[in-house]
Amino acid sequence: MAERIVRVDLHCHTHRSNDSATSYAALARACQRRGIDVIAVTDHNRIEGALEFRDLAGQRCIVGEEVRTTEGEIIGLFLTEFIPPRLSPEETIHEIKRQGGVVYVPHPFDRIRRSVIATAALRRVAPQVDAVEVLNARLHSQAQNDEARRFAEEHRLLQGAGSDAHTAFEVGRAGVEMPDFADAESFKRALASARVFGKPSLPLVHLASSFHKYRKRYLPGWTRL
Repeated sequence: MAERIVRVDLHCHTHRSNDSATSYAALARACQRRGIDVIAVTDHNRIEGALEFRDLAGQRCIVGEEVRTTEGEIIGLFLTEFIPPRLSPEETIHEIKRQGGVVYVPHPFDRIRRSVIATAALRRVAPQVDAVEVLNARLHSQAQNDEARRFAEEHRLLQGAGSDAHTAFEVGRAGVEMPDFADAESFKRALASARVFGKPSLPLVHLASSFHKYRKRYLPGWTRL
């Protein structure tokens, strides 16, 4: 019997992130519309959005968090507890692994975002990393995505991909097709044979993030989308 293949978007945000307004209902509808079987919710420095979406939306979800360390962002997947920001990369990775999670480095060579993990830190912690994001749909430089792929190959790390969606429109723009999995360990085994798919979102999506960050800071009464 052939193994079931699932389409997985490994990086997205809900209204719990400070630069997104995507409701759980809108996210679930987007997954159905784009044929995404599993979505990893990875809000910035928060985990409650992922937990709530998993329990309320009726959509299969990997609980994650995009954690801002002292040297840039690292994503933890298959988490059970919040990891506070501003820990060192090593401390953050220790917390992810303590929970039995997967260490996933997003958009490692993006030259625009200030939150990207420092190259020196990435090289230092590479032996502790499980997977690298080799296609991020919000990264519009193919060369920088290719650099991430080469880094993963050089260090024999698993390769993942995600939309980095901050709006429902972006969900499923990038991801992986992989054998189905049940937990963090079977996920890692399955990711070893994954096929990356996708293409960049329109550059205008960054304006939406900037707007929502401004709105949440200065117009907190605005109704979320």
